[in-house]
Amino acid sequence: MNFRQFAINNVVRNKRIYLAHFLSSTFSVMIFFIYALLLFHPDLKDGLKGSSETVTVLANQGLMIAEIIIFIFSFLFLLYSVGSFLKTRKKEFGIFLIIGMTRKQMNRLLFMENMCIGIAAILAGIGLGLIFGKLVLLICGSMLAVENSLRFYFPLKGIILTAGAFLMLFVVIALSSSLLIRKGTLIDLVKSEEKPKPEPKASRWLSVLSVVLIGGGYTGVFIFAWGVYLFPLLFGSVMSVIAGTYLLFTQLSVYVIRALKKNEGLFFRKTNLLFLSELTYRMKDNAVMFFMVSVISASAFTGIGSMLTIGDPRLSSLTNPYAFTYMNSGDTDLAVVDRHIRKIEETLVDNEVPYVKGSYQYLYENDNNYIIKLSEYNRLVKALGYEERVLDRDDLAFNTPPNIAARKKLLDMKEDSYPYTVDLYVSEQHAQMQMLPPATDLVIPIDSEIGIYVISDDMYKKIREAYIAEIEMDSEFYSSQTTFFVVKDWMATRSFAPDLLDFIEKDRPDQGYIDFGSLVVDWLDNKQTNGIILILSGLIGIVFFTFAASFTYFRLYADLERDEAQYRMIGKMGLSRLELRKIVTRQLVLMFFLPLLVALIHSSVAFAALYQLVQFSVLDHSLRVFMVFVSMQIVFFALVRWRYLRHMYSKLV
Repeated sequence: MNFRQFAINNVVRNKRIYLAHFLSSTFSVMIFFIYALLLFHPDLKDGLKGSSETVTVLANQGLMIAEIIIFIFSFLFLLYSVGSFLKTRKKEFGIFLIIGMTRKQMNRLLFMENMCIGIAAILAGIGLGLIFGKLVLLICGSMLAVENSLRFYFPLKGIILTAGAFLMLFVVIALSSSLLIRKGTLIDLVKSEEKPKPEPKASRWLSVLSVVLIGGGYTGVFIFAWGVYLFPLLFGSVMSVIAGTYLLFTQLSVYVIRALKKNEGLFFRKTNLLFLSELTYRMKDNAVMFFMVSVISASAFTGIGSMLTIGDPRLSSLTNPYAFTYMNSGDTDLAVVDRHIRKIEETLVDNEVPYVKGSYQYLYENDNNYIIKLSEYNRLVKALGYEERVLDRDDLAFNTPPNIAARKKLLDMKEDSYPYTVDLYVSEQHAQMQMLPPATDLVIPIDSEIGIYVISDDMYKKIREAYIAEIEMDSEFYSSQTTFFVVKDWMATRSFAPDLLDFIEKDRPDQGYIDFGSLVVDWLDNKQTNGIILILSGLIGIVFFTFAASFTYFRLYADLERDEAQYRMIGKMGLSRLELRKIVTRQLVLMFFLPLLVALIHSSVAFAALYQLVQFSVLDHSLRVFMVFVSMQIVFFALVRWRYLRHMYSKLV
């Protein structure tokens, strides 16, 4: 047997130890390759059809940044995992030195072992990436709202980039592995058992502070969502929750367990003595890891759920219910305006898309508000399927919200505050109006902080005629007119909306101002922008989540020899397999699911605050995200528990 065969046999013999390292490495390579597959994809490189230049730039730069992030974290993660496994083999290395192996030969052995695992992981990761490449492109095509999905291609550049980057990474890790065991004498290697640990301690005041920080952070987030839009408040609240989470795991968890141990009735019941005593050390040893898992998982949940919500077509139609919006100023050539409106109507008819047209002209009130007449408002309301309003007297009026934020403020007003009096001024013209309860449906969408007052047609005519006489303008004068096209199935306009936009853009008048918008084009641009962010955050979140779960596995197996000795000794005292299974299961449940539970609570608060901001249910998207990650964690937990118990049963007398 030569030295190379000896190194390969070492990897094979220690497959239980190196399996998680190999699988995590393979997963890192696969995700990196998927990013490379997207990075060099012709459709993303040249720009998606119908997308803006911003989407193309975001896709290219975002994917490149994601590659760098994955590479850096893969290096740190794999270096940590190698260090964890080398720690369990110190005694083995000490024996090698005793039987005559030199330090140079040991370094060569470690290098060959790591390169063996690394090359196998590169081949397996790229192979899995190619196998699932078409599925990934289909999913990403759906996220980016690509009509015929992203076509499959052979990613030669992606393979070269992935193989080259990770080959270099594994060479660096292989060279670094020898440094991880260089410290310490031969006796230290042979007698590598851990020294007895002092009993973990926790501060009562820091434990209380953790609850205060998390509670204060939650309160700050909701205050922001309720209308105090101060980003320093939001940032401070998030930082408060992060700091509180750190103290929760390092202080509060240990303090609670110590308090439970003081309850003699609970502590001395069945196997609780062993469970709680061991749990105290595990919580203290893994506190930083639990903190990182919670923060990373909460960020992944919130980011992915938010992107899914923002890309929902229902939210787009909630903020703007009109398929097409055409706006023109009063001095625009009416022939051009008529040509544009006629072109929109003809296109809808030619494509057999039913529609209803409505428009309004506003009077500009002195306090930066709009005044519109009731008949134009009711025509739009009827087209949208909302309830029409009636004004019995000319001195009555009501508000309608221009956007979701204004709608929320109107909904928050108490009913007993109506009616109240408002003075409306249009230049020198004045009208005192009695305000009725507002309309809460979004009928006149405007992306600015203004008020919209709906008044009777007679009052509108009276104010308008006096205003036109005052400024000495023609009776047909208007400052701006907005025409809306209501299409129930506005997604059906996707095939011809870009051509309409292009036609009107090329046919702009020399004088005046026009603006034309398409809901489906705006949604598509928004969907693709958020789709890119979702792909980036989703894959990075999955990688981080996998790394976090693997940390738990590495930590568990780093203490394996100590656990074996402990349970073997307790087994001699009568510990049964059933009792061992209960103890291990309860410990693993806390190790795997406590950080996840904290992350779910943090994310739930974020989703609740998001609902307050947009007044749009995020429950289905948040539940979908939670179910995916929880399912992944359950599968990983079941596999680790099965392997761990199987190993412990073999050592139990």
